[in-house]
Amino acid sequence: MKSSRDEEGKKEMSSGSSSPNLEWRFNQTLRNVQGILKGRSFPGKVLLTRRSQPMNECASPEHSQGIERRYSETDREQGEHADRSFEGEVQNSGSTTNNTTPQNSSTSPSNNASTSPELQRSVSAARATDSARLTKFRKELSRPAVILEKLRELSWSGVPPYMRPDVWRLLLGYAPPSSDRREGVLTRKRLEYVDCVSQYYDIPDTERSDDEISMLRQIAVDCPRTVPDVPFFQHEQIQKSLERILYTWAIRHPASGYVQGINDLVTPFLIVFLSEHLDGGMESWSISELSPQKISEVEADCYWCLSKLLDGMQDHYTFAQPGIQRLVFKLKELVRRIDEPVSRRMEEQGLEFLQFAFRWFNCLLIREIPFHLVTRLWDTYLAEGDALPEFLVYISASFLLTWSDKLQKLDFQEMVMFLQHLPTKYWTHHELEMVLSRAYMWHTMFNSSPSHLAS
Repeated sequence: MKSSRDEEGKKEMSSGSSSPNLEWRFNQTLRNVQGILKGRSFPGKVLLTRRSQPMNECASPEHSQGIERRYSETDREQGEHADRSFEGEVQNSGSTTNNTTPQNSSTSPSNNASTSPELQRSVSAARATDSARLTKFRKELSRPAVILEKLRELSWSGVPPYMRPDVWRLLLGYAPPSSDRREGVLTRKRLEYVDCVSQYYDIPDTERSDDEISMLRQIAVDCPRTVPDVPFFQHEQIQKSLERILYTWAIRHPASGYVQGINDLVTPFLIVFLSEHLDGGMESWSISELSPQKISEVEADCYWCLSKLLDGMQDHYTFAQPGIQRLVFKLKELVRRIDEPVSRRMEEQGLEFLQFAFRWFNCLLIREIPFHLVTRLWDTYLAEGDALPEFLVYISASFLLTWSDKLQKLDFQEMVMFLQHLPTKYWTHHELEMVLSRAYMWHTMFNSSPSHLAS
């Protein structure tokens, strides 16, 4: 299903004209990307939307009227905290150094750029814009029936952390848009998950087939390997929850069963839905604080959201994973169109895209970036909806070409080692927004001529 952004873009390009707002936004995105490439400080987040609307549009006071209590006083305090955090993020981004881009004297942190009037104005503008977006989120979530297209537009550029659980459930279609039906549906689906666990997981091995026993053992082996650099996932209770979710999903989806890599896809959901019940950062969480009932609810939400996510990419995990192979082919063609020198160098050295990009698509880049950035990346994933597989190609191209200059200087062995150990350990939101901005820009440029990606 094509998004409204794509349809509007095609109409405008075919007619030879474009809306001033759309043209302005595209040019602004291009300037932001070019600015980062030249080493200038990042002027706040690139707040991309899926339709044309003024980016400096502020919500009127009436927007806060009628908002449910859960999104009123408490959320306003959290929103103010988010604003302060965002200000710090913008200021820090001015001194963030790309791992592969040498910094010249004009971008050195010693230049006190963080105190310049220009940066102060950028921070103020960023805070004002972010505050307006928070108000818009509250307005959308407090409607009697959420307008999903508007929620997608907002979510593409990032969701406030404390709103993520509700927003993700809605974007994936797990929770219904109607507020009157929402609680009832969630209660019913959570009970259904408990029944599934009782029927498929909480049984002795004597009642399982040999294939099911083998699959359960493989899941038990993979769970401790899931996000190994994040201590929280090594907790016994978390691994047991992960095992239940994966095994139940695999039994109920026999066309694919369990495939290594799906275990990674559960982790963003676990973190987001646990955040509803645990305070502070993940490093301070104690799962023992949660009752079995709460843990069961979190598991159920993870299970159903994983199911909804994978419904749109089932052939990524069936035999031979043909869906992923198609995306790898499209990525190769897209890189050839965007950056011919890199494409030629990789071809000369005999490096196949399958050797590195298969894992990218299989795990949706979770293993390639710091875990604290994954939920932000997934805001965009879920906002794309059914168009996600197509957009993944552009995100992966943007991710790969972050190191265009570096790759052109490497031989085969060096390329393999580099792509298996990418220098993303110290990435911040600055670098991730850069990747998403380029992906959006290239998607806008190339999507009107999809034949260059035909399989």
